[in-house]
Amino acid sequence: MTAGLSAAALDRITTMNPRIVALAAAGVLLGWPVASPVRAGEDWPQFRGPQGDGVARGSRPPLQWGEGDGKGVRWHAPVHGRGWGSPVVGGGRVWLTTATEKGTELWVMALDAATGKVLVDRKLWDVPKPQFIHAFNSGASPTPVMSDGKVWVTFGSPGTACLDAVTGRTLWERRDFECNHYRGAGSSPILHQGRLYLNFDGSDQQYVVALDAATGRTVWKVGRSIDYKDLGPDGKPDSEGDWRKAFATCHVAEIDGRVQLLSQGAKAFYGYDPEDGRELWRVEERTSHSGGTRPVVGGGLVFVPTGWSQGQVLAVKPGRAGEVLDANGAETRNGALAIAWKSKRNVPKKPALLFMDGLLYGIDDNGVATCWEAATGKVFWNERVGGNYSASPVSADGRIYFCSEEGKTTVVAAGREYRKLAENQLGDGFMASPAIAGNALYLRSKSGLYRVE
Repeated sequence: MTAGLSAAALDRITTMNPRIVALAAAGVLLGWPVASPVRAGEDWPQFRGPQGDGVARGSRPPLQWGEGDGKGVRWHAPVHGRGWGSPVVGGGRVWLTTATEKGTELWVMALDAATGKVLVDRKLWDVPKPQFIHAFNSGASPTPVMSDGKVWVTFGSPGTACLDAVTGRTLWERRDFECNHYRGAGSSPILHQGRLYLNFDGSDQQYVVALDAATGRTVWKVGRSIDYKDLGPDGKPDSEGDWRKAFATCHVAEIDGRVQLLSQGAKAFYGYDPEDGRELWRVEERTSHSGGTRPVVGGGLVFVPTGWSQGQVLAVKPGRAGEVLDANGAETRNGALAIAWKSKRNVPKKPALLFMDGLLYGIDDNGVATCWEAATGKVFWNERVGGNYSASPVSADGRIYFCSEEGKTTVVAAGREYRKLAENQLGDGFMASPAIAGNALYLRSKSGLYRVE
Protein backbone atom coordinates (compact mmCIF):
# COMPACT_ATOMS: atom_id res chain seq x y z
CA MET A 1 0.00 0.00 0.00
CA THR A 2 1.31 3.47 -0.90
CA ALA A 3 1.83 5.73 2.09
CA GLY A 4 -0.96 8.28 2.48
CA LEU A 5 -3.29 6.86 -0.18
CA SER A 6 -6.31 4.63 0.21
CA ALA A 7 -6.88 1.58 -1.95
CA ALA A 8 -9.82 3.33 -3.58
CA ALA A 9 -7.68 6.34 -4.45
CA LEU A 10 -5.03 4.12 -5.96
CA ASP A 11 -7.64 2.32 -8.02
CA ARG A 12 -8.90 5.64 -9.37
CA ILE A 13 -5.37 6.67 -10.31
CA THR A 14 -4.41 3.48 -12.10
CA THR A 15 -7.65 3.03 -14.05
CA MET A 16 -7.84 6.48 -15.65
CA ASN A 17 -7.16 7.19 -19.33
CA PRO A 18 -3.86 5.42 -20.09
CA ARG A 19 -2.94 7.80 -22.88
CA ILE A 20 -2.03 10.82 -20.74
CA VAL A 21 -3.12 11.30 -17.14
CA ALA A 22 -2.37 14.83 -15.99
CA LEU A 23 -3.57 14.79 -12.38
CA ALA A 24 -1.39 17.54 -11.03
CA ALA A 25 1.35 19.33 -12.89
CA ALA A 26 1.78 22.71 -11.25
CA GLY A 27 5.01 24.49 -10.45
CA VAL A 28 8.32 24.98 -12.18
CA LEU A 29 10.34 21.86 -12.94
CA LEU A 30 14.11 22.05 -12.76
CA GLY A 31 16.27 19.59 -14.70
CA TRP A 32 19.83 18.63 -13.88
CA PRO A 33 21.89 21.30 -15.66
CA VAL A 34 24.88 20.54 -17.82
CA ALA A 35 28.12 20.55 -15.82
CA SER A 36 26.35 21.65 -12.64
CA PRO A 37 28.50 21.85 -9.49
CA VAL A 38 28.14 18.78 -7.28
CA ARG A 39 28.43 19.08 -3.52
CA ALA A 40 29.78 16.45 -1.16
CA GLY A 41 26.95 14.15 -0.06
CA GLU A 42 24.94 14.85 -3.22
CA ASP A 43 22.02 12.52 -3.90
CA TRP A 44 22.13 10.00 -6.73
CA PRO A 45 19.12 11.12 -8.81
CA GLN A 46 19.49 9.17 -12.07
CA PHE A 47 21.29 6.37 -13.88
CA ARG A 48 25.02 6.89 -13.24
CA GLY A 49 24.61 9.68 -10.70
CA PRO A 50 24.29 13.48 -10.52
CA GLN A 51 26.15 14.17 -13.77
CA GLY A 52 25.35 10.86 -15.46
CA ASP A 53 28.99 9.77 -15.54
CA GLY A 54 29.22 7.28 -12.66
CA VAL A 55 31.39 9.57 -10.48
CA ALA A 56 30.40 10.56 -6.92
CA ARG A 57 32.34 13.72 -6.19
CA GLY A 58 33.01 14.40 -2.51
CA SER A 59 31.78 11.00 -1.32
CA ARG A 60 33.84 8.46 0.62
CA PRO A 61 32.12 5.06 0.44
CA PRO A 62 33.70 2.09 2.23
CA LEU A 63 36.55 -0.01 0.96
CA GLN A 64 35.59 -3.33 2.58
CA TRP A 65 32.37 -5.01 3.69
CA GLY A 66 30.69 -8.39 3.92
CA GLU A 67 27.74 -10.39 5.23
CA GLY A 68 27.11 -10.39 8.98
CA ASP A 69 26.94 -7.94 11.87
CA GLY A 70 29.58 -5.25 12.08
CA LYS A 71 30.85 -5.83 8.54
CA GLY A 72 29.64 -2.64 6.96
CA VAL A 73 26.08 -3.50 5.88
CA ARG A 74 23.83 -0.84 7.42
CA TRP A 75 20.69 -2.59 6.23
CA HIS A 76 19.38 -5.13 3.73
CA ALA A 77 15.84 -5.12 2.33
CA PRO A 78 14.37 -7.89 0.16
CA VAL A 79 12.96 -6.73 -3.18
CA HIS A 80 10.25 -8.85 -4.75
CA GLY A 81 10.14 -9.63 -8.45
CA ARG A 82 12.91 -9.12 -10.97
CA GLY A 83 14.48 -5.81 -12.00
CA TRP A 84 17.92 -4.73 -13.16
CA GLY A 85 17.30 -0.97 -12.93
CA SER A 86 19.58 0.92 -10.55
CA PRO A 87 18.34 2.54 -7.34
CA VAL A 88 18.12 6.33 -7.21
CA VAL A 89 18.46 8.29 -3.98
CA GLY A 90 16.94 11.64 -3.02
CA GLY A 91 14.93 13.27 -0.26
CA GLY A 92 15.92 10.57 2.20
CA ARG A 93 14.41 7.85 0.01
CA VAL A 94 15.64 5.16 -2.33
CA TRP A 95 13.45 4.51 -5.36
CA LEU A 96 13.54 1.54 -7.71
CA THR A 97 11.28 -0.41 -10.03
CA THR A 98 10.60 -4.12 -10.27
CA ALA A 99 8.41 -6.51 -12.22
CA THR A 100 7.21 -10.07 -12.19
CA GLU A 101 9.47 -12.47 -14.05
CA LYS A 102 7.43 -12.38 -17.27
CA GLY A 103 6.69 -8.65 -16.98
CA THR A 104 2.96 -9.06 -16.36
CA GLU A 105 3.02 -6.73 -13.34
CA LEU A 106 5.06 -3.52 -13.10
CA TRP A 107 5.89 -2.11 -9.67
CA VAL A 108 7.59 0.86 -8.04
CA MET A 109 9.13 0.82 -4.56
CA ALA A 110 10.52 3.47 -2.20
CA LEU A 111 12.57 2.67 0.90
CA ASP A 112 13.72 4.85 3.76
CA ALA A 113 17.37 5.56 2.99
CA ALA A 114 18.36 5.52 6.68
CA THR A 115 16.61 2.31 7.75
CA GLY A 116 15.64 0.34 4.63
CA LYS A 117 11.98 0.38 5.67
CA VAL A 118 9.65 -0.01 2.70
CA LEU A 119 7.54 3.14 2.40
CA VAL A 120 5.96 2.63 -1.03
CA ASP A 121 5.34 -0.71 -2.74
CA ARG A 122 2.86 -0.09 -5.50
CA LYS A 123 1.81 -1.90 -8.62
CA LEU A 124 1.56 0.66 -11.40
CA TRP A 125 0.22 -1.50 -14.20
CA ASP A 126 -0.84 -4.96 -15.27
CA VAL A 127 0.43 -6.11 -18.67
CA PRO A 128 -1.74 -9.06 -19.76
CA LYS A 129 0.31 -9.78 -22.90
CA PRO A 130 3.89 -8.68 -22.25
CA GLN A 131 6.61 -8.71 -24.87
CA PHE A 132 9.32 -11.35 -24.79
CA ILE A 133 12.10 -10.63 -22.27
CA HIS A 134 15.50 -12.25 -22.76
CA ALA A 135 17.09 -14.06 -19.82
CA PHE A 136 19.80 -11.41 -19.47
CA ASN A 137 17.14 -8.70 -19.17
CA SER A 138 14.16 -8.00 -16.90
CA GLY A 139 10.81 -6.30 -17.09
CA ALA A 140 12.19 -3.41 -15.02
CA SER A 141 15.67 -2.63 -16.35
CA PRO A 142 15.44 1.15 -16.95
CA THR A 143 16.50 3.31 -13.98
CA PRO A 144 14.21 6.08 -12.62
CA VAL A 145 15.19 9.75 -12.48
CA MET A 146 14.38 12.20 -9.64
CA SER A 147 14.16 15.98 -9.26
CA ASP A 148 12.16 18.63 -7.44
CA GLY A 149 10.02 16.24 -5.39
CA LYS A 150 9.12 14.01 -8.31
CA VAL A 151 10.31 10.68 -9.68
CA TRP A 152 9.93 9.54 -13.28
CA VAL A 153 9.86 5.83 -14.10
CA THR A 154 9.66 3.95 -17.37
CA PHE A 155 9.37 0.33 -18.44
CA GLY A 156 9.70 1.17 -22.13
CA SER A 157 6.58 0.79 -24.26
CA PRO A 158 4.51 -0.75 -21.39
CA GLY A 159 4.44 2.61 -19.66
CA THR A 160 6.13 5.79 -18.43
CA ALA A 161 4.94 7.78 -15.42
CA CYS A 162 5.70 10.75 -13.20
CA LEU A 163 5.13 10.14 -9.49
CA ASP A 164 5.08 12.27 -6.37
CA ALA A 165 8.36 11.45 -4.62
CA VAL A 166 6.75 11.41 -1.18
CA THR A 167 3.52 9.50 -1.68
CA GLY A 168 4.17 7.63 -4.92
CA ARG A 169 0.97 9.11 -6.33
CA THR A 170 0.77 9.24 -10.13
CA LEU A 171 0.94 12.77 -11.57
CA TRP A 172 0.82 11.71 -15.20
CA GLU A 173 1.37 8.60 -17.27
CA ARG A 174 1.92 7.64 -20.90
CA ARG A 175 1.19 4.18 -22.30
CA ASP A 176 0.90 5.03 -25.98
CA PHE A 177 4.52 4.67 -27.14
CA GLU A 178 4.81 1.80 -29.60
CA CYS A 179 8.03 -0.20 -29.69
CA ASN A 180 8.78 -3.90 -29.92
CA HIS A 181 11.81 -4.07 -27.64
CA TYR A 182 12.44 -7.59 -28.93
CA ARG A 183 14.59 -8.63 -25.92
CA GLY A 184 13.09 -6.29 -23.34
CA ALA A 185 13.52 -2.59 -22.62
CA GLY A 186 16.71 -1.14 -21.17
CA SER A 187 16.94 2.60 -21.93
CA SER A 188 16.67 4.85 -18.88
CA PRO A 189 15.08 8.31 -18.98
CA ILE A 190 17.17 11.43 -18.40
CA LEU A 191 16.02 14.86 -17.29
CA HIS A 192 17.34 18.18 -18.56
CA GLN A 193 15.83 21.64 -18.04
CA GLY A 194 12.27 20.48 -17.66
CA ARG A 195 12.32 17.83 -20.37
CA LEU A 196 12.42 14.06 -20.16
CA TYR A 197 14.39 12.33 -22.94
CA LEU A 198 13.92 8.65 -23.84
CA ASN A 199 15.25 6.29 -26.49
CA PHE A 200 12.87 3.80 -28.10
CA ASP A 201 14.92 1.46 -30.30
CA GLY A 202 13.00 -1.70 -31.16
CA SER A 203 12.79 -4.22 -33.96
CA ASP A 204 9.84 -2.35 -35.47
CA GLN A 205 10.36 1.32 -34.61
CA GLN A 206 13.41 3.38 -33.63
CA TYR A 207 13.07 6.95 -32.34
CA VAL A 208 13.93 9.45 -29.63
CA VAL A 209 11.28 11.43 -27.78
CA ALA A 210 11.34 14.54 -25.60
CA LEU A 211 8.50 15.01 -23.12
CA ASP A 212 7.47 17.96 -21.01
CA ALA A 213 8.47 16.57 -17.63
CA ALA A 214 5.68 18.42 -15.82
CA THR A 215 2.78 17.20 -17.97
CA GLY A 216 3.99 14.25 -20.07
CA ARG A 217 3.17 16.12 -23.29
CA THR A 218 5.31 15.21 -26.31
CA VAL A 219 7.57 18.14 -27.21
CA TRP A 220 9.22 16.38 -30.16
CA LYS A 221 9.71 12.90 -31.57
CA VAL A 222 12.44 12.08 -34.10
CA GLY A 223 12.98 8.81 -35.96
CA ARG A 224 16.44 7.33 -36.41
CA SER A 225 17.86 8.33 -39.78
CA ILE A 226 20.07 5.34 -40.55
CA ASP A 227 18.76 2.99 -43.25
CA TYR A 228 18.18 -0.37 -41.58
CA LYS A 229 17.40 -1.98 -44.94
CA ASP A 230 21.04 -1.96 -45.95
CA LEU A 231 22.88 -5.25 -45.95
CA GLY A 232 24.41 -6.40 -42.68
CA PRO A 233 27.95 -7.73 -42.21
CA ASP A 234 26.80 -11.24 -43.13
CA GLY A 235 25.50 -10.04 -46.50
CA LYS A 236 21.87 -10.58 -45.55
CA PRO A 237 19.18 -7.91 -45.15
CA ASP A 238 18.97 -6.46 -41.66
CA SER A 239 15.48 -7.78 -41.10
CA GLU A 240 16.28 -9.52 -37.83
CA GLY A 241 15.35 -7.45 -34.80
CA ASP A 242 18.76 -7.76 -33.17
CA TRP A 243 20.22 -5.46 -35.82
CA ARG A 244 17.62 -2.77 -35.16
CA LYS A 245 17.18 -2.69 -31.39
CA ALA A 246 19.29 -0.98 -28.73
CA PHE A 247 19.21 -0.48 -24.96
CA ALA A 248 21.25 2.72 -24.55
CA THR A 249 20.53 5.80 -22.44
CA CYS A 250 20.80 9.41 -23.69
CA HIS A 251 23.19 11.99 -22.29
CA VAL A 252 23.16 15.81 -22.50
CA ALA A 253 26.50 17.62 -22.56
CA GLU A 254 27.99 20.92 -23.63
CA ILE A 255 30.79 20.34 -26.15
CA ASP A 256 32.64 23.19 -27.85
CA GLY A 257 30.10 25.65 -26.50
CA ARG A 258 27.06 23.78 -27.83
CA VAL A 259 24.60 21.73 -25.78
CA GLN A 260 23.93 18.40 -27.48
CA LEU A 261 21.77 15.36 -26.82
CA LEU A 262 23.96 12.31 -27.36
CA SER A 263 22.02 9.17 -28.21
CA GLN A 264 23.04 5.69 -29.34
CA GLY A 265 20.77 3.54 -31.46
CA ALA A 266 21.41 0.34 -33.34
CA LYS A 267 24.28 0.75 -35.84
CA ALA A 268 24.69 4.50 -35.30
CA PHE A 269 25.51 7.11 -32.68
CA TYR A 270 23.84 10.52 -32.92
CA GLY A 271 24.14 14.10 -31.80
CA TYR A 272 20.80 15.94 -31.62
CA ASP A 273 19.72 19.46 -30.75
CA PRO A 274 17.86 18.92 -27.45
CA GLU A 275 15.52 21.85 -28.18
CA ASP A 276 13.87 20.49 -31.31
CA GLY A 277 15.38 17.03 -31.95
CA ARG A 278 17.18 18.11 -35.12
CA GLU A 279 19.97 15.69 -35.99
CA LEU A 280 23.31 17.49 -35.88
CA TRP A 281 25.62 14.62 -36.89
CA ARG A 282 25.90 10.85 -36.72
CA VAL A 283 28.58 8.18 -36.69
CA GLU A 284 27.55 4.93 -38.39
CA GLU A 285 28.90 1.62 -37.10
CA ARG A 286 27.21 -1.05 -39.20
CA THR A 287 29.21 -4.05 -38.01
CA SER A 288 27.81 -3.92 -34.46
CA HIS A 289 24.38 -3.46 -32.95
CA SER A 290 22.28 -3.18 -29.79
CA GLY A 291 24.36 -0.58 -27.95
CA GLY A 292 23.44 -0.66 -24.29
CA THR A 293 25.38 2.01 -22.37
CA ARG A 294 25.27 5.71 -21.55
CA PRO A 295 28.05 7.70 -23.27
CA VAL A 296 30.61 9.67 -21.26
CA VAL A 297 32.24 12.95 -22.21
CA GLY A 298 35.67 14.42 -21.49
CA GLY A 299 38.37 16.47 -23.12
CA GLY A 300 36.09 17.45 -25.98
CA LEU A 301 35.46 13.81 -26.92
CA VAL A 302 32.49 11.47 -26.54
CA PHE A 303 33.28 7.87 -25.57
CA VAL A 304 30.90 5.04 -26.34
CA PRO A 305 31.07 1.24 -26.79
CA THR A 306 29.17 0.32 -29.95
CA GLY A 307 27.54 -2.90 -28.73
CA TRP A 308 27.29 -6.57 -29.68
CA SER A 309 28.87 -8.47 -32.57
CA GLN A 310 32.04 -6.68 -33.72
CA GLY A 311 31.78 -3.90 -31.14
CA GLN A 312 34.45 -1.30 -30.48
CA VAL A 313 35.08 1.64 -28.17
CA LEU A 314 34.87 4.90 -30.12
CA ALA A 315 36.32 8.26 -29.12
CA VAL A 316 34.21 10.68 -31.15
CA LYS A 317 34.93 14.35 -31.85
CA PRO A 318 31.44 15.80 -32.46
CA GLY A 319 30.86 17.50 -35.78
CA ARG A 320 28.93 20.22 -37.55
CA ALA A 321 25.30 20.01 -38.54
CA GLY A 322 24.63 17.51 -41.29
CA GLU A 323 27.89 15.56 -41.01
CA VAL A 324 27.87 11.76 -41.25
CA LEU A 325 30.87 9.52 -40.64
CA ASP A 326 31.49 5.81 -41.18
CA ALA A 327 33.37 4.58 -38.10
CA ASN A 328 34.89 1.75 -40.11
CA GLY A 329 35.97 3.75 -43.11
CA ALA A 330 39.61 4.08 -44.08
CA GLU A 331 39.41 7.82 -43.36
CA THR A 332 38.10 8.68 -39.89
CA ARG A 333 37.71 12.43 -40.46
CA ASN A 334 34.88 14.20 -42.27
CA GLY A 335 35.00 17.94 -41.74
CA ALA A 336 34.76 18.61 -38.01
CA LEU A 337 33.35 15.15 -37.21
CA ALA A 338 36.13 12.69 -36.42
CA ILE A 339 37.07 9.47 -34.68
CA ALA A 340 40.03 10.36 -32.45
CA TRP A 341 40.74 6.69 -31.76
CA LYS A 342 39.00 3.34 -31.48
CA SER A 343 39.69 0.03 -29.79
CA LYS A 344 38.30 -3.44 -30.47
CA ARG A 345 39.91 -5.15 -27.47
CA ASN A 346 37.87 -6.00 -24.35
CA VAL A 347 34.92 -3.84 -25.38
CA PRO A 348 32.04 -3.65 -22.86
CA LYS A 349 28.61 -4.54 -24.19
CA LYS A 350 26.48 -3.69 -21.15
CA PRO A 351 28.71 -1.84 -18.62
CA ALA A 352 29.26 1.86 -19.36
CA LEU A 353 32.64 3.60 -19.27
CA LEU A 354 34.20 5.95 -16.68
CA PHE A 355 36.11 9.15 -17.51
CA MET A 356 38.27 10.80 -14.83
CA ASP A 357 41.33 13.03 -14.93
CA GLY A 358 42.16 12.34 -18.54
CA LEU A 359 41.79 8.58 -18.21
CA LEU A 360 39.06 6.27 -19.49
CA TYR A 361 38.15 3.07 -17.64
CA GLY A 362 35.96 0.14 -18.65
CA ILE A 363 35.23 -3.47 -17.85
CA ASP A 364 34.00 -5.93 -20.45
CA ASP A 365 31.20 -8.39 -19.83
CA ASN A 366 33.73 -11.16 -19.13
CA GLY A 367 35.58 -9.33 -16.38
CA VAL A 368 38.61 -7.77 -18.10
CA ALA A 369 39.17 -4.15 -17.05
CA THR A 370 41.09 -1.57 -19.09
CA CYS A 371 42.51 1.89 -18.52
CA TRP A 372 43.07 4.04 -21.63
CA GLU A 373 44.58 7.46 -22.06
CA ALA A 374 41.41 9.29 -23.07
CA ALA A 375 43.02 11.59 -25.63
CA THR A 376 44.94 8.94 -27.56
CA GLY A 377 43.59 5.47 -26.70
CA LYS A 378 46.95 4.35 -25.29
CA VAL A 379 46.40 1.40 -22.92
CA PHE A 380 47.95 1.85 -19.49
CA TRP A 381 46.65 -1.41 -18.05
CA ASN A 382 44.49 -4.35 -19.01
CA GLU A 383 43.71 -6.76 -16.16
CA ARG A 384 41.41 -9.72 -15.57
CA VAL A 385 39.25 -8.82 -12.57
CA GLY A 386 37.23 -12.01 -12.89
CA GLY A 387 33.51 -12.67 -13.04
CA ASN A 388 30.78 -11.55 -15.45
CA TYR A 389 29.51 -7.98 -15.65
CA SER A 390 26.31 -6.15 -16.52
CA ALA A 391 26.55 -3.35 -13.94
CA SER A 392 28.42 -0.19 -14.86
CA PRO A 393 31.39 0.77 -12.66
CA VAL A 394 31.21 3.77 -10.33
CA SER A 395 33.91 5.87 -8.74
CA ALA A 396 34.46 7.90 -5.59
CA ASP A 397 37.44 9.02 -3.49
CA GLY A 398 39.97 7.91 -6.10
CA ARG A 399 38.57 4.38 -6.26
CA ILE A 400 36.68 2.41 -8.88
CA TYR A 401 34.02 -0.16 -7.91
CA PHE A 402 33.33 -3.10 -10.25
CA CYS A 403 30.24 -5.15 -9.24
CA SER A 404 29.89 -8.60 -10.80
CA GLU A 405 26.91 -10.80 -11.60
CA GLU A 406 28.25 -13.24 -8.98
CA GLY A 407 28.05 -10.68 -6.13
CA LYS A 408 31.72 -9.72 -6.02
CA THR A 409 32.73 -6.07 -5.81
CA THR A 410 36.36 -5.42 -6.71
CA VAL A 411 37.76 -2.04 -5.68
CA VAL A 412 40.78 -0.71 -7.58
CA ALA A 413 42.71 2.54 -7.42
CA ALA A 414 42.10 5.03 -10.19
CA GLY A 415 45.30 5.82 -12.04
CA ARG A 416 47.81 4.73 -14.65
CA GLU A 417 48.92 1.69 -12.66
CA TYR A 418 46.62 -1.17 -11.73
CA ARG A 419 46.26 -1.61 -7.96
CA LYS A 420 43.56 -3.82 -6.45
CA LEU A 421 42.55 -2.43 -3.07
CA ALA A 422 39.84 -4.84 -1.93
CA GLU A 423 37.48 -7.62 -2.94
CA ASN A 424 34.07 -8.00 -1.29
CA GLN A 425 31.41 -10.70 -1.60
CA LEU A 426 27.77 -9.89 -0.91
CA GLY A 427 24.32 -11.06 -1.95
CA ASP A 428 23.27 -13.15 -4.92
CA GLY A 429 24.79 -11.11 -7.73
CA PHE A 430 24.57 -7.64 -9.22
CA MET A 431 22.89 -6.85 -12.52
CA ALA A 432 22.04 -3.27 -11.53
CA SER A 433 24.64 -0.52 -11.36
CA PRO A 434 25.43 0.82 -7.86
CA ALA A 435 24.38 4.18 -6.45
CA ILE A 436 26.48 6.35 -4.11
CA ALA A 437 24.89 8.96 -1.84
CA GLY A 438 26.88 10.63 0.90
CA ASN A 439 29.33 8.00 2.08
CA ALA A 440 26.99 5.07 1.43
CA LEU A 441 26.90 2.54 -1.38
CA TYR A 442 23.48 1.27 -2.41
CA LEU A 443 23.87 -2.13 -4.03
CA ARG A 444 20.90 -3.79 -5.71
CA SER A 445 21.36 -7.54 -5.93
CA LYS A 446 19.12 -9.91 -7.84
CA SER A 447 16.79 -10.20 -4.85
CA GLY A 448 17.42 -7.27 -2.52
CA LEU A 449 18.89 -3.88 -1.77
CA TYR A 450 21.85 -3.20 0.52
CA ARG A 451 23.10 -0.01 2.11
CA VAL A 452 26.82 -0.39 2.77
CA GLU A 453 28.64 2.23 4.82
